[in-house]
Amino acid sequence: MSLTRIQVQRATTVSPWTRDFRHLLPVPKHFQNRQTWFDPITKAVRVKDRIKYWNVVPGDQICIRGDTRKTIHEVLSINKFTNRVYLKGANLGKQYKTPVNRSVHYSRCMLYIGEQVGKATSVGEQPKAISIFARRIGVRDPHWDPILYRWNWKRLVLATDPYTPKTKIELEWPQREERDHKEPNPLLDTTPETVREITYKPPAFSLSKLISLESGITEKAYLRTLFNPSAVPFDTSAPMEVYLTKELSNPHSRAKKQARWQAAAKRKSTLFKKFVAQELKSLNGRSIRDARAEAAFKYRQKLEEERKSEKKRRWLTKDRLAKMERTSKRKARKAEKQKRSSASWSCEMRQTNLFLASLRGDKKHDIVSGECF
Repeated sequence: MSLTRIQVQRATTVSPWTRDFRHLLPVPKHFQNRQTWFDPITKAVRVKDRIKYWNVVPGDQICIRGDTRKTIHEVLSINKFTNRVYLKGANLGKQYKTPVNRSVHYSRCMLYIGEQVGKATSVGEQPKAISIFARRIGVRDPHWDPILYRWNWKRLVLATDPYTPKTKIELEWPQREERDHKEPNPLLDTTPETVREITYKPPAFSLSKLISLESGITEKAYLRTLFNPSAVPFDTSAPMEVYLTKELSNPHSRAKKQARWQAAAKRKSTLFKKFVAQELKSLNGRSIRDARAEAAFKYRQKLEEERKSEKKRRWLTKDRLAKMERTSKRKARKAEKQKRSSASWSCEMRQTNLFLASLRGDKKHDIVSGECF
């Protein structure tokens, strides 16, 4: 299991939940060494420095460690490969024309717990509310939730800032804000009567209305009549889509995919029962268990043959068949050319040998050669 470049580039997430621990996998070096205008350098910290269980997630309120004013920020997103936490609505400065969200390291975040009334320092002074932050958080009871399909654990506060005697406070996970649904407006909504009204009325489509079937008109003439209104008065109320529902409907819809899958499963089940019945019909001294095992073996062989034939059928596309035909013709021409070249060379050698023999006065070869071709 390895990472892809797009997974590392899109590691910044606004989801507070941990679906897997793929952020603990090593990032290939060639992801971080090449930079182009469309593919910036992918920066990631070392695997041993990454955090397995993230306790600071989008939606939490935090304070940056070292901030004397204790300003509370909201977490916008996190990046588990770089250990960076992006804060919501915190601009870096006026030098940027557009708002840039500030990012801090995970170790500098202190989760906001709540407020606590402090003690009065002098007589007559009203006690002030003090914000309490989690300086150290522990993970307890990490487990996989098969219903929600994510990892869950408890966040326990082990140390606070400022110090409070009560420790091991369990922090709740941030909740998503519910969508604000506006009240229905009668001026903008469609009335129920208009929704229930049936406005489509399919007309009656008759071939005899356009062209008489007794006249023996061919299919070509019929189609010419459909697309040429000047030949015969054209009936504009003839909807072709009513009769082309199967051809014009989407073959990749979920219902059709499910229907094809169910038909294939039913066919496989019927085929297996057929093999079992055929083997049980003639046991020939075998037990029923052995007969069923042999039927299952033949059934798997049949499925494998069908898979290979289907793979070959899909491989033999129209373009590939045309290419194979061109290749075979080219090889045939090449073989014919080589054959003629070989015959021409042998003829020339024969003529040369006869000429040399005639110069030597060799009577054995003193014959008149005929045409080679």
